[in-house]
Amino acid sequence: MGRLKFPKRYLIVILTFISTCVCYVERVGFSIAYTVAADAVGVNQSSKGTILSTFYYGYACSQVPGGWAAQKLGGRRVLLLSFVLWSLTCALFPLDPNHVMPIVMARLLVGVAQGFIFPSIHTVLAQWVPPHERSRSVSLTTSGMYLGAAAGMLLLPSLVKYRGPQSVFLAEATLGAMWSLLWLKYASDPPRAEYPKATASGFGESLLPMRGSQKVKVENGGSSTKTSKIPWKRILISLPVWAIVVNNFTFHYALYVLMNWLPTYFELGLRLSLQDMGSSKMLPYLNMFIFSNIGGVVADHLITKRILSVTKTRKFLNTVGFVVASLALMALPMFRTSGGAVFCSSLALGFLALGRAGFAVNHMDVAPRYAGIVMGVSNTAGTLAGIIGVDLTGKLLEAAQTANSDLSGAESWRLVFFIPGMLCIISSFVFLLFSTGERIFD
Repeated sequence: MGRLKFPKRYLIVILTFISTCVCYVERVGFSIAYTVAADAVGVNQSSKGTILSTFYYGYACSQVPGGWAAQKLGGRRVLLLSFVLWSLTCALFPLDPNHVMPIVMARLLVGVAQGFIFPSIHTVLAQWVPPHERSRSVSLTTSGMYLGAAAGMLLLPSLVKYRGPQSVFLAEATLGAMWSLLWLKYASDPPRAEYPKATASGFGESLLPMRGSQKVKVENGGSSTKTSKIPWKRILISLPVWAIVVNNFTFHYALYVLMNWLPTYFELGLRLSLQDMGSSKMLPYLNMFIFSNIGGVVADHLITKRILSVTKTRKFLNTVGFVVASLALMALPMFRTSGGAVFCSSLALGFLALGRAGFAVNHMDVAPRYAGIVMGVSNTAGTLAGIIGVDLTGKLLEAAQTANSDLSGAESWRLVFFIPGMLCIISSFVFLLFSTGERIFD
């Protein structure tokens, strides 16, 4: 009996899943390690918010260049370079809250390096993954973010407690180096025979309708992948692209506010110790991991069984995810126990992740050839959400602390969670009105 062949595209998806997992271990790790170090020397909430948001300035700067570089140089190479750069920065980074400038420079550099990651991943997946597998492939890959965040929340507080905050960065650098070696050994560009599968033609053609005047026949396998001029103007004025951009902004506003400030909410808002909370503190991110993959499987089932069109599938999952998340976010400050807060934040983040099966896969529906470029534009908005949301939350909490003397009351946190809740409702309507599952760029 011959050996069963494991498709190479599955290995590529698994490796990209691990890459996002490692990246979010790093992001959660800095939040945890810096919060402990900053609190030990009395850094105020506003200053903490400024430092925590510094990463996103660098991240925003490299999103569109990351998409361009992945398009021109190849997502595989750019992804490896990104990992090497941020891993080296973590390995050499000295954490001292009393010396702000080295922290700012290091976080900017890590942000710039990681900004190349998601445009590169989308370029790689658009090359390797056929259209009918894209929802679950992208959902699995992005769910690595949440598993990484969950693992970071579970393991890193203990590492900080026993080995100190600096040990977190050495652990993250080691993980980055290990992934880089795996990618270097096992990743490759798809063979030419695979390209019709990977682009939005040939394999799965009927599942991604294309507006009539733009339909192009692919001959001799792989001709659709030739480099062409990037239609920047059409991308930037496209309403379906802007629907993706708006929802990406909202998703990351909510995610980054919770990722960076949930430890503070538990510690100061609810007077709970992260170490004493045990495994419950990882549940919001574990829920994101589960719901992200549920969304991908459901989306691909609805599309392949022709229960709903691609457009209706994206709109349905996006709307359900964002509306439920908005209700959970607004209700979060009302829960004053550990169990209630974990349940509510888990519900919010879980349904946000479900919504990614709508807007986050839509890049490859509307522009499979320029998936990295559109992802770069979209993720720039998501990164701006991190800059605005994380920094604004610090200022809101500083004002609340001044007015209420501490942050233990629900009123101190109400506006913090109300803002992303309202953004979810607005964004879901924008996606309903303007998004499409048709290919509009070729």
